[in-house]
Amino acid sequence: MKAINASVVRSLTQFSTCTCADNSGAKEVYIISVLNRRTRKRMNPKAGIGDLVQVVVSKGKPEMRKKVELAVVVRVKKEYRRLDGVRIKFEDNAVVLVDEKGLPKASEVKGVVAKEVGERWPKIVGIASGVV
Repeated sequence: MKAINASVVRSLTQFSTCTCADNSGAKEVYIISVLNRRTRKRMNPKAGIGDLVQVVVSKGKPEMRKKVELAVVVRVKKEYRRLDGVRIKFEDNAVVLVDEKGLPKASEVKGVVAKEVGERWPKIVGIASGVV
């Protein structure tokens, strides 16, 4: 895994609800686990910008609901600092559903995406409407 060019605060815990920022059919999801994150014993893993997480769809199309999916975190409410000194925060926590290879399941991403996502997931930034 490549390092992200910012000191990202890992603020999303298990069962954090996020909006689904793509047109895949899911509206709201919640995080059940964070992939590729190693923690101490009995400590729950946390996710930040650009992390791959497992989510359960809680609101959306009936065929999507109660399904476990993979997703990438693209926006977080918690403020984080980039290396040039700029502090960034968004108005919601948002994810984009992806498949096992990391390719997005949807054809467009609603809203803006953080620049740090593009370093690790270039296909998501390619279909995004804007990059901040």
